[in-house]
Amino acid sequence: MERIYDMIVLGGGPAGYAAALYAARAGLSVLVMERMAAGGQMTLTGDIENYPGIEAVDGITLGMQMQANAEKFGAQTEYTEVTAVDLAATPKQIDTWTGTFYAKTVVIATGANPRALGVAGEESLVGRGVHYCAHCDGRFYQGKTVMVVGGGNSAVSDALYLSHLAEKVYLVHRRDTLRATKIYHAPLEKAENIEFCYNSAVSEFLVDGRVIGAKLRDTKTGEIREVACDGVFVSIGRQPATEFLAGQLELDNAGYIVADETTKTSIPGVFAAGDVRTKALRQVVTAAADGAVAAHFAEEYLSTL
Repeated sequence: MERIYDMIVLGGGPAGYAAALYAARAGLSVLVMERMAAGGQMTLTGDIENYPGIEAVDGITLGMQMQANAEKFGAQTEYTEVTAVDLAATPKQIDTWTGTFYAKTVVIATGANPRALGVAGEESLVGRGVHYCAHCDGRFYQGKTVMVVGGGNSAVSDALYLSHLAEKVYLVHRRDTLRATKIYHAPLEKAENIEFCYNSAVSEFLVDGRVIGAKLRDTKTGEIREVACDGVFVSIGRQPATEFLAGQLELDNAGYIVADETTKTSIPGVFAAGDVRTKALRQVVTAAADGAVAAHFAEEYLSTL
């Protein structure tokens, strides 16, 4: 007989391990499935200084601490890749590289990955001048010059946030008008240290050990110019890790799992926590909060079986 867990958590980031911690402390049998390493997107972050009660910790260390905390109370971790799921089945079925697993409840905490620019060398420069989270890494650029790439609400919000820290902010957008909603336009006009680079796309990073600038290509004329900066923040959207669901759950137009503050999804006994669900703010603290909420409602659901 295959073991049937009370809860299987897909994803070992702050949402996943918070759910595992709360569920395990409640006496539930819990298995966390993680593809890479504990921490999720946190592992790409240097010092985290906005998690309450912790002065500063790197993302890898915090992820390992969250894993150890959950496992202390009995949660288990399986390093594997999920290939398919049957969330409507009883029990719910999770197919992976290492076998098939079953659970009464499932918490999906697979997160969302930032969209990359696709510029040569971008991946190797992450943490060395290329960033995807202004609120995470903006403080490293106090009094310096930064570039924000994007034209939507997130990019404009990042530019405004960075304008309070950096001496100069270049906002680079492929088109001649921003896609951001009008509510952002007035604050942008008042920010004297933001310079707009319309009809521009990053074609190359300028590097001397780390990013020292970027080449911008004019999207209309093809002309190339160099802009010096200390860091580049890419804000062209995120891609939720929901491909494996293959129509199992209700998703919004961007691919995020439709779930409110209860974390309940369109299938009873299935919950979405952290960056993978529809929500206003995606941060470590909000992901961890989601995990606790998911565990609470999962326990409530199990009491009805």
